[in-house]
Amino acid sequence: MPISLFRIDDRLVHGQVVEGWIPHLKAAEVVVVSDAAADDETQSLLMRIALPDQVALKVLRLEEAAAYLPSCSAKPHAVLVLVPGPRPLLGLLDRGVSVKTVNVGGMHYSAGKIQLGKAIFLSDEDRSALEEIGRRGVLLEGRAVPGEPASDLLKLLGAGK
Repeated sequence: MPISLFRIDDRLVHGQVVEGWIPHLKAAEVVVVSDAAADDETQSLLMRIALPDQVALKVLRLEEAAAYLPSCSAKPHAVLVLVPGPRPLLGLLDRGVSVKTVNVGGMHYSAGKIQLGKAIFLSDEDRSALEEIGRRGVLLEGRAVPGEPASDLLKLLGAGK
């Protein structure tokens, strides 16, 4: 089964993922791609605790994830991939990981960011990374939870210029 969803969400594993996306996708595995989270035992443990027992968790550094993710297409279960921002996703693309669609669900406000969607705030670096991801033919959809209608982030990026 191919990867069910690539999601950009700076909170990684949290309520919307656990209560919304995992049941919606029937995901049996979550792969978090984050060097910082992989290096933080406490953060990894908290994510493990937040997930249902039957859902496997891998917290991988970017290089490890690029090597691991291609094998997910042979798995008999759905896999949800979480990255904390567009740069790690771009890093996966640079390393040959095939991505067709990315759900952008939570990039929260901090100083200097502009709002693009309900819970999507972008720095200039985020914006340029998303534009590059789009140039590579990846569909960028914005929505926090499965029940929301998806918005075309590439159109919104064009309108926000």
